[in-house]
Amino acid sequence: MFRSAFPDRLDIAGTSIELLTRGAGRPLLFLHGGHGVDAGDALVERLAAAGHKVIVPSHPGFGASPRPPGVTGVDDLCHIYLDLMEALDLRDVVLVGVSFGAWIAAELATMGTGRIRRLILIDAVGVKVSDRETRDIADIFATTVEDIPSLFFHDPEKGKALFHGFDFKNMTDAEVTRFVRNREALLLYGWSPTLYNPKLLGRLRRVNVPVLLLWGADDKVVGVEYGRRYAAAFKDAQFAVIGGAGHYGYLEQPDAFASHIDTFLAA
Repeated sequence: MFRSAFPDRLDIAGTSIELLTRGAGRPLLFLHGGHGVDAGDALVERLAAAGHKVIVPSHPGFGASPRPPGVTGVDDLCHIYLDLMEALDLRDVVLVGVSFGAWIAAELATMGTGRIRRLILIDAVGVKVSDRETRDIADIFATTVEDIPSLFFHDPEKGKALFHGFDFKNMTDAEVTRFVRNREALLLYGWSPTLYNPKLLGRLRRVNVPVLLLWGADDKVVGVEYGRRYAAAFKDAQFAVIGGAGHYGYLEQPDAFASHIDTFLAA
């Protein structure tokens, strides 16, 4: 993880977004989580091999994508991705979001699904499902770097292996810079309230395409019951739990997640 900048860039909405493209076929827009995205992401490679043209932008403020001064919230990111889909003339898009990226994807779909064919959310944040006294989402901003593997992964050792042991001494300067920028941007977009929009749950009924929500059975950031209640807010949603997976379970079990996605898109 934390490799150098992606090979391509796209000038859109007053900024220059780094862009990774894999495969050929029907377009699939992949919105990454708060950790950023790696050029060798196994799920991205698996989806590309299954006949998709997978388009992976780094959100403004993440990776090597500059953040324009006026871009401060998830709604701003949604409008940038509306512009991106128009600029690339993407139609019948499969929209996939992971964690923080799934929040963006869900918000984006409530704004209109004219260009979207299917919506897939993986261990999504973004909504409030309980009362004001109950915390639905773990306070990841109070988590130290050392605590990340046990919080975000079913197998902490696998998490450490994916991210150089979260040891900055084992990273290049470019990798450290990407890690810090990703964490800083996530803090900006998700600080208060913590990783959700209090209005989003009631808006999910507007999504008029089939939705698939995939959840790690050992997600300690947003538990399985949170995921079930998230799914229930859509008009047409399937929900599946994958064993041996935490919040970033798609990195631990990319083949299992890809298999569910393949089945959903083939139905």
